[in-house]
Order: sequence, then structure tokens, then C-alpha cells
Amino acid sequence: MEKNSYHHGDLRSSLVDAASIMLKESGIDGLSLRKLADKVGVSRTAPYHHFKDKNELLCAIAEQGFMHWQQDATAIFNSVGLTAREKYRQFIRGYIAYAADNPELYDLMFGRTIWKQNSATQSLRNIAYPSFHQQVEMTKEWQNTGIMPATEDTLRLAQVTWGTLHGIARLLIDGIYADRSHIDEMCECAVNLFTRSHDRE
Repeated sequence: MEKNSYHHGDLRSSLVDAASIMLKESGIDGLSLRKLADKVGVSRTAPYHHFKDKNELLCAIAEQGFMHWQQDATAIFNSVGLTAREKYRQFIRGYIAYAADNPELYDLMFGRTIWKQNSATQSLRNIAYPSFHQQVEMTKEWQNTGIMPATEDTLRLAQVTWGTLHGIARLLIDGIYADRSHIDEMCECAVNLFTRSHDRE
């Protein structure tokens, strides 16, 4: 029994929440199951009831990051009273802001720690892959509304636009462009490049 009284599901959620904070404060190297147990106030064996190792914990944190971003993207896409192009602008700015505000989490979600080692859990794959599929669906809708070129293959267009956003995010996270005003201008440039000129009123 853990030092504190938790329901099974509550403890797992508490561990992931606390680990996310530790990741933001200390990075991946500063995170361990032992330190996490101490921070939450449970026995040092308690986290192992939910995560067999650090990799599973990191995958759970990344899952939460993808869920939060999907919620943000869906809210933008379903916004009422905005033009399609304004939704696209908010999507781009929202993506870059999410990366800028959560650099360690963004690194974990899209970096080599998990994906290069091919160590993603099935649970993480089940949410990460649909996250990109959601962007493909949004791209198709933007093509249907006429703001993005319908002549381009939807999947390739989604990949290229995402690649551009990922590149901008990395420039910001890595400190290449520390001035976020430059990033704002780059985001607007991306909007202009990827949307049709007739919808730029």
C-alpha cells in the first residue's frame, strides 16, 4: 500500500502529472521513477505498479502532450465565426506556441528519445498517429474550402506544412531565433505561403 491513499487510476494520473512538471523543470535526465515517487510521496516501488521502466513513463507523458494538443487543434478547427484562413492562422500560431511553452514536452513528443529508439508503447502510438491523421483531415478540409491548393496530394501537403511548423518550432526551442517577434513573422509568412492569395482579404 502506498504511503498516501490513492485509487489505482488516481495514482497513475498523479504520477504522470508530477512527472510532467519534473520534465519541464529538469528535463529528461532529471526524471526518474525513484525521484518521482519521492515527489508524489509514495513508496519507491509504487510507480513500478504503473510503469515498468522510465521509457513507459516518458511515453505516458508524451501521450498526455498529444491529447492536449489534439484538444487545442480541435477547438481551433471547430471555432465558430472564424474564416477558414483565420482558423489556419490560429492553428499555425497555436502549434508554435505549444512547442515554445512546452519545449521539453515537445522534444519528448517528436524527438529521438522515444522514436529513434523505436520504443514507443502501443498506447502512445494509438494517440500519436491519429494526431497526425487529424492534421491530414484538416488539410483536406482546407483544400475543400479553397484556401489550400486542391491540386496537391493531401498527405504530402500535410507532411510539408507540418515539416515547416516543426522546423520553426525547433528554431525557437533551440534558441536560433530567441526573439519571438521573428517567429510571429515566420508564422504569418507560412500562412501566406500555404494559403491561396484570393482568400487573403
